[in-house]
Amino acid sequence: MKKNLVLFSALFVLFAVPVIAVAGNPTAQPATNPAAEDKTPPSYDMKGQSMVDLQDMHKKMVALATAIPAEKYTWRPEAGARSVSEVFLHVTAANYNITSMMTGITPVAAYKVDGFESSTTDKAKIIEQLDKSYAFAEAALQGMSNADFARPEKKLGPDANSGDVIYILMVHNHEHFGQSIAYARVNGITPPWTVEAQKKAAAAKDGKSTKQD
Repeated sequence: MKKNLVLFSALFVLFAVPVIAVAGNPTAQPATNPAAEDKTPPSYDMKGQSMVDLQDMHKKMVALATAIPAEKYTWRPEAGARSVSEVFLHVTAANYNITSMMTGITPVAAYKVDGFESSTTDKAKIIEQLDKSYAFAEAALQGMSNADFARPEKKLGPDANSGDVIYILMVHNHEHFGQSIAYARVNGITPPWTVEAQKKAAAAKDGKSTKQD
């Protein structure tokens, strides 16, 4: 009984005090959101972090495209969904087109042509184009400074800036990266980086077993 009384008293203090305070001061206003007013510059290197992410996507997407057999490039999960080749070509075009939304980046006209996503199913050609599109985006990002991330891009909206474009580029890559992994696994293909991690884990396990023996 005593324990319950203590608990009740604590709860009363916790919930009643704010109510009493507001009642005693009818003009009291909710506290402002400090995050909304925070003008502190970021403490990390936005360019560096973005580049690391983009290069990781570059490496893994090309590796996955290489691991998928050529005969699977026309596979699609159902009618109306993109095929394997179309997903990689879609990413290729977007790497060019999204990056070109930023001021000072010259668009690559070839990747605005209608029907580009279905223009070829040739594995070698697709991988070559995918690789080049990442190199294009990386070069554009490398040419930016951290300050450039705040550069206005009024054509995209009154408050848009170059950082928004880089964000869209990254999100788009991750979206279709996940899709590509699902496509690969449904077709019995384990992503190369997973295969490598499994080999390292097996080797470490064998080494540990040998030491114990």
